[in-house]
Amino acid sequence: MTELHPPSHRRIGTLTPRWLAAGGAIVLAAIIGVAMLLQSGGSACAAPPSTSAAKGKATFYDLAGGTGNCSFPSSPADDLFVALGPAQYSAGAACGTYLDVTGPKGKVRVKVTDSCPECPAGHLDLSRTAFKKIGAEVAGIIPITYKTVTNPTVPGPISVRIKEGASRFWFAALIDNHGTQLSSVTVGGRAAHRESYNYWIIDSGAGPGPYKIKITDVYGRSTTVSGITMSPGKVQRSTARLGGAPGRAVKAAPAAASPAKPSKASTTKPAKPITAASSSAAAPKAKAAAAPAPVATTAATGPAVDLAAAPSSCG
Repeated sequence: MTELHPPSHRRIGTLTPRWLAAGGAIVLAAIIGVAMLLQSGGSACAAPPSTSAAKGKATFYDLAGGTGNCSFPSSPADDLFVALGPAQYSAGAACGTYLDVTGPKGKVRVKVTDSCPECPAGHLDLSRTAFKKIGAEVAGIIPITYKTVTNPTVPGPISVRIKEGASRFWFAALIDNHGTQLSSVTVGGRAAHRESYNYWIIDSGAGPGPYKIKITDVYGRSTTVSGITMSPGKVQRSTARLGGAPGRAVKAAPAAASPAKPSKASTTKPAKPITAASSSAAAPKAKAAAAPAPVATTAATGPAVDLAAAPSSCG
């Protein structure tokens, strides 16, 4: 079946002339890099990101009705997100992870939801809301330090969205609320590959479902979600969470929610940081589900892992 790609997202750039004058060579090189990744299937398997703080710079931008190249159906409820350049976006491997970013005015935690083809490594393109938390909007560009969050608090349990156009003959699923970089997704024991727009694909399909999906991150943590149905375009919520100490079992959260409508990101005032206790308030309102709610099971995977030097566990 023909693979379906998401529509392109128009970006309203707020990059200042100072940065734009840096030269078209960087832009051209970034575009060529993205094209090469797409040509190879966009399924590059990245090693765990460094946990050390790095220095860089930040700009900001606004989305024009889109939600970014990571294909999440809505922006974070707190409007705190970031777009990364090709080297750090890593063909979609960074999607759904979190960064702590420190600027002249303080620190903010942002979710990776988009790519920035023109951004070199170390250049973070923040949402306007996130930028204003750590710098003066009028500055346009600010110096920053940033680092990957290895065990972030997420708004809720793992969710799965089957892509429009998917069927028993072509499987495509987006995984959200994992928080850390994923190394593999298997469906009924069959390995899926990740595309640069953040969907996990099995080109030959995975049958009619319901599906049992095992999700593993680069630190060796895994969880399995059962009962996912072939319901394209709907967000299916589980009770599973992918977090805690590497190599240990992950406890399931109580009560699964049903498919939900995307919520609009707030740009009038920043929301309070999302915690486990407030996740139900931050989550979109849900419709009644026709199919049984997904059931989560969890599994321990090996010994504890040193987060700063964890090897890739690509599946």
